Amino acid sequence: MRTGRLLFPALRWEPGRGFEGEAETIEAGLSIGVGGFILFGGEAGAVRDLVEELRARSPYPLLIGADLERGAGQQFEGATRLPPVAALGALDDLETTRRAGELTAREALALGVNWVYAPVADIDVEPRNPIVGSRSFGGDPERVAAHVAAWVEGCRAAGALACAKHFPGHGRTVADSHAELPRVEVGRPALEMDLLPFRAAIDAGVDSVMTAHVAYPALDPTGEPATLSHPIVTGLLRGSLGFDGLVVTDALIMEGVLGSGRGEAGAVVRALAAGCDALLYPRDLRGVAEAVEAAVGRELPADRVEEAIGRIERAAARVAGAPAGEWGGEADRRWALDIASRSLVEARGRPTIGAARAIELLTIDDDVGGPYPPGPRDVFPMALRRAGLEVRDLGVVPGNGVAVGTGVGTGSGTGPGTGMVAGVRPTGGAVAGDEGARLVIALYADIRAWKGRPGLSAGAREAVARAVADRPDAVVVLFGHPRLAMEVPGASPVLAAWGGEPLMQEAAARRLGDRG
Repeated sequence: MRTGRLLFPALRWEPGRGFEGEAETIEAGLSIGVGGFILFGGEAGAVRDLVEELRARSPYPLLIGADLERGAGQQFEGATRLPPVAALGALDDLETTRRAGELTAREALALGVNWVYAPVADIDVEPRNPIVGSRSFGGDPERVAAHVAAWVEGCRAAGALACAKHFPGHGRTVADSHAELPRVEVGRPALEMDLLPFRAAIDAGVDSVMTAHVAYPALDPTGEPATLSHPIVTGLLRGSLGFDGLVVTDALIMEGVLGSGRGEAGAVVRALAAGCDALLYPRDLRGVAEAVEAAVGRELPADRVEEAIGRIERAAARVAGAPAGEWGGEADRRWALDIASRSLVEARGRPTIGAARAIELLTIDDDVGGPYPPGPRDVFPMALRRAGLEVRDLGVVPGNGVAVGTGVGTGSGTGPGTGMVAGVRPTGGAVAGDEGARLVIALYADIRAWKGRPGLSAGAREAVARAVADRPDAVVVLFGHPRLAMEVPGASPVLAAWGGEPLMQEAAARRLGDRG
């Protein structure tokens, strides 16, 4: 089925099962001749084995993609993790950003991933945005454009395909396109500023562009999401910006494109008609491929479908080849930790534990809930112990937010609005050592899909307020964007680490362990 080449289904790693649960998707995908797959999670060696199996079973080159905004280690255990993109933008060292793109692509290719869904080209211009924030290089269009170009150059130099996203810019939204269709109600002059990073990416030779499931009435008065908009994809991206590379949709599981009764089959036909080439993360593979076939000659000109398939085939041919190289090298890890440490922000006061040799650690996690769990939270205490500190773990307090549109909540009587979890409460008193113990509050407040908000929940703020009221000498480590420090109650010093990735936990622990 030739239209199968347009489809890129997802394969997700599951703890204890690996990719076994995706056997049916793999069989269905290969049987209809999909153009490739998008991978989520997994141990690096197992990912490489999977890709080699897929390559061996496919009669033509495959595009294997992954969201690697924060390095190959963002998805694949054992590969190198990098700081959030906003941290790189804050450092404002283009050579560092270029090296981040190169390192990401080099390790991705070692695992068999040849299509990197990065960099984010959105501008962080709306603090209420629930899905961009620390995923953006920053709020200045020209600076973001320069860093997007540098990242693309690094990625392409290493040999992988780069992907600028989310066209024509997701930075002004105040809703999450995973859960609903956002609308950007600004005029064309403001949107022209948002296009600067995409123009820079195109000038740098970016191989692909990902569309946004967002409506822009100033660009298309019909209110269609960009993914389904002919004026935006064909008129603006292809025509005005002159991009002739691969256009890929954002994930087709998102309500921003599935809403209004379109459904998956209707959305993919309209996306192709709008000018998109690759259809990312469809669930009903055969049904979608058959819907496209049925639409050819009616809603879809046959040459439009062939044009899309041709772009996919040419892109796959450019990056065809077996996985080669290594990942997770010690020198790369040291470099990543160094830039993570340099990116830390003293967002309020002077966050230090002084001469204390012991701490009491209270974790307030505002990232729980949603269809996928947050990352590990044990790296921070382990790294503190490696730094020579004695750590007494006071437990975890979840935020009380409910994940939008998933039916998974965290406010079921266990959050700080109804009392601390398991009776945990900072109690004061020394743990060990002559200097006594300092209270350290690890506050996780990351940007996450389906979370529905960028700031701290009321429950998280309440939990911090109670803790610092009992212990005014507490130090808060904010694993989120530094601007969220203004939402942290009290006057305790705040060290901001941009996000809760293990790398940032390690960097923050190293900073506290320096006793500066």
